[in-house]
Amino acid sequence: MLNRLRNIYNDFPNKFWVVVGASFIDRIGGTLLFPFFSLYITQKFNVGMTQAGLVLGTFSAFGLIGGMIGGALTDKFGRKNLILFGLVFSAISTLSLGMVNEFSVLIPLAVVIGLLSNIAGPAHQAMVADLLPEDKRQEGFGILRVVGNMSWIIGPTIGGFIANRSYFMLFVLDAVISCIVAVIVFSYIPETKPETTKEPESMLKTFAGYSTVAKDYAYVAFLVVSMLMGIVYQQMYNTLSVYLRDSHGIEPQGYGFLLTTSAFIVILFQFTTTRLIKKRPAFIMMGLGVFFYMIGFGMFGFVTAYWLFAVAIVIITIGEMVIMPTSSALATNFAPEDMRGRYMAVFGLSWAIPATIGPSLAGLILDNYNPNLLWYVGAGICGVAVLSFYGLHLWLGKSERFLTPELKQESVSA
Repeated sequence: MLNRLRNIYNDFPNKFWVVVGASFIDRIGGTLLFPFFSLYITQKFNVGMTQAGLVLGTFSAFGLIGGMIGGALTDKFGRKNLILFGLVFSAISTLSLGMVNEFSVLIPLAVVIGLLSNIAGPAHQAMVADLLPEDKRQEGFGILRVVGNMSWIIGPTIGGFIANRSYFMLFVLDAVISCIVAVIVFSYIPETKPETTKEPESMLKTFAGYSTVAKDYAYVAFLVVSMLMGIVYQQMYNTLSVYLRDSHGIEPQGYGFLLTTSAFIVILFQFTTTRLIKKRPAFIMMGLGVFFYMIGFGMFGFVTAYWLFAVAIVIITIGEMVIMPTSSALATNFAPEDMRGRYMAVFGLSWAIPATIGPSLAGLILDNYNPNLLWYVGAGICGVAVLSFYGLHLWLGKSERFLTPELKQESVSA
């Protein structure tokens, strides 16, 4: 085992491991707070999930704009400064959220925070793509998934106990951790933006480059199908905690334990899963992952025993381990080197748009209909996504642009 870990470490550059370490610390802060944010809103302000969904949707809607701005700025000015700005602003905005006492203030605050906090998102993924060659990116994103889920072991478990005593302390801890990560990035991570011999673009031309992304119809089709699965997947973090509390009497600690279970599975099996699936057609693997989502999320609608909720989480996690590294690698490999920031900003839409409309739609169902209906609808949407990914495989699967590096080598050998 030690030799295997040593070999994995030696396969990747040292700068990548610094990014991995900083990401791990940063995600601990996020996982302390994020899973319990819906609970915080509904409990502190005495509102339903519909209103909480409106706040979450506002974050995401203006995050779309922030991400698009950030993608262009990433390609124009580089990665490091944007990441530092995002971390410092995250600390300030987190404390602001914790000190709000009126629900009416949350909406305008969500506009500002959503707009500015997402500026750094494309820079993070572009930096990873800069540091790793194409044949290492899928495994690299898999490693980031592993360390990210290590943070889920620490964050939700601690956060669940703190949330029962003081939600405000969650905001304070997240802000402190963001500042610590900013110091690490400033001190140890260099700028990674590739040098180019091209004439510098004007800012207007840089933003106009989004039209090139929009004309990449294969990429756009991939994103649209990804949005379908994203609408369902994000319910695990935005809606499930409230559903378990209100429909099954499961407290925050129980919800946190479910997420911790998911994290353990990823830590144990993500790297092995990534090495298995990278030799197989990417769109087929995406469809397989969503098939597991369909089963797991559908189970939430009819199971009642806690251990069956845990089984559903395990099934969903299997799908995650297939989908997450595959989708990220596809997105980065599609992007020309000088347009990675903008491509990754557009890739962010596959999560941001579902996060914008998903919580509000889920809240309407939870507050006005049988709550179990939410999960049956989600399973149906996943079924459509499975068929759609298979359709993308038939359309694009044999094109060299959409093959994994291993399949490209096999194609050349043949």
